[in-house]
Amino acid sequence: MDSKKREPKPKRSKKKRIITAVGIVGVIAVLAVGFLVWHAQPSFCNAICHVPMDPFLPTYEATPGECAIDKWGNDVEDASGMLAAVHRLAGETASERITCMSCHVPTLSEQIGEGISWISGKYTVNENPTYGLVLPEKKLQQLVEARGIPEDEFCLRAGCHDVTRDDLVQATSQYDRNPHATIHSILQCSDCHKAHRASTNYCEQCHQDAPLPNGWLSYSEASALKKK
Repeated sequence: MDSKKREPKPKRSKKKRIITAVGIVGVIAVLAVGFLVWHAQPSFCNAICHVPMDPFLPTYEATPGECAIDKWGNDVEDASGMLAAVHRLAGETASERITCMSCHVPTLSEQIGEGISWISGKYTVNENPTYGLVLPEKKLQQLVEARGIPEDEFCLRAGCHDVTRDDLVQATSQYDRNPHATIHSILQCSDCHKAHRASTNYCEQCHQDAPLPNGWLSYSEASALKKK
């Protein structure tokens, strides 16, 4: 029997334990920040929800002034008519550029609900000859209902288009027919302005001589696209 006393194992110093803990917390923090940054990028939506989101990524990556493809797989002569492409280049630097989450700011319950729907496969899609499955187009009412805000605030809010309806009317007052005037009724921004397909000249359905901005479609052309 060994009569010698065993030497006690050296204990970790308190300083080393603190350094290790700080290192672990730092790594977790970096990963969390990286995930949050990626979470706001189209590549996240495209990678995680690849089946229904695939058609939307090309509309965001399109270059204004060049040919593109809309979310339904139709050719677009000028991507300037798609807000997703225009908004991507709105910031002066890459960090300031608008991403999916800059416009689509869902509540936590919405995100959880969408995640469950995707995992279970219980989400509404339309059949498309180009992409196969495409999410149906949502109205502004659907995009803001979970947040309990007016439809106008999807676009007309601080940090985005910080103007009022009256400001819009004044900004386009030089036109013979002011598209923002409430002569008939209050139209929603999305009636004309489209993010993932060419914007539509809503006025053209009545006023055949209504000017057509670059990249936009006439009302009849846009109506035909919906049938594809």
